[in-house]
Amino acid sequence: MNQLSVQFQSSGDLLADRRFEWARDCEAKGDFAGAADLLAQALERAPSYASAWFVLGEVREKLGDRAGSVEAFRKAAEADPGDRHGAALHLIRLGASPPRGMPQNYVRGLFDGYASSFDRALQDGLSYSAPTLLRDAVRTARGGRIGSMLDLGCGTGLAGEVFRPLVDWLVGVDLSGGMLAQARCKGLYDRLVEADVLQFLAQEKLSGAPYHVIVAADVFVYLDDLRPVLHAMADVAAPQGLVAFTVETHDGDGVILRDTLRYAHGGTHVREAIAAAGLELMRLDHASTRTEKKQPVPGLLALADRR
Repeated sequence: MNQLSVQFQSSGDLLADRRFEWARDCEAKGDFAGAADLLAQALERAPSYASAWFVLGEVREKLGDRAGSVEAFRKAAEADPGDRHGAALHLIRLGASPPRGMPQNYVRGLFDGYASSFDRALQDGLSYSAPTLLRDAVRTARGGRIGSMLDLGCGTGLAGEVFRPLVDWLVGVDLSGGMLAQARCKGLYDRLVEADVLQFLAQEKLSGAPYHVIVAADVFVYLDDLRPVLHAMADVAAPQGLVAFTVETHDGDGVILRDTLRYAHGGTHVREAIAAAGLELMRLDHASTRTEKKQPVPGLLALADRR
């Protein structure tokens, strides 16, 4: 699975919902014009139906109507200020809005709906290897036991599984309660927290308890600018503490939003963000952590320490 599934909402109008489902069926069969017509009918009955506006944006784009697609995605964002569907991301991708971070409700909804099948999909379908690559990099840099480790965006605990034998105190944080429920069942973590990563790091800074290792396995594909999060990570790292993370990358220097709605970070951006955080780069290696359509996705593995 290359992209998580959006959880569509009801309009509250039975006839509008039926037309929406028929439109989805037409879209699945490749009848985009028919889907667009049915969605227009649904929106006549329910003008604030965010899910219908969102799908209409997708359908219009497939019909080659960029302007109509942008209009529909904007209507979807207006109808749902929390942006559970991620309409703002499509506007960024289409060049109609400036880059920004992903809506929290969108990310939370994606992973809550994906939690029960997450491990199987990544390990069996996408050849996911970020946790193992990060563990090997950390172990090469600093052999022996790890006193305390923070697993940012821990999800179901895939990184916790490979790091737990090395760690005395393991903390995980994730935005998705559904993912944390899966992690909790594994009994790996000494502490699990449901929170936004940046908010959590700000609170941890106040507590004054530093971490010897901080890892983020494929978490930053949901962030655009890495400077704020790396600065916050540096604030809670122990002296000489390690910061290790993976990102998807591209041939340019900056940050782009890929068609998969995951951010890809150029090597220059990663290096500059690490330096701006007051961290010293130890290694930055090309490393693919997953596949898409059976092809490796270009990525980077970064390891830095607190000066």
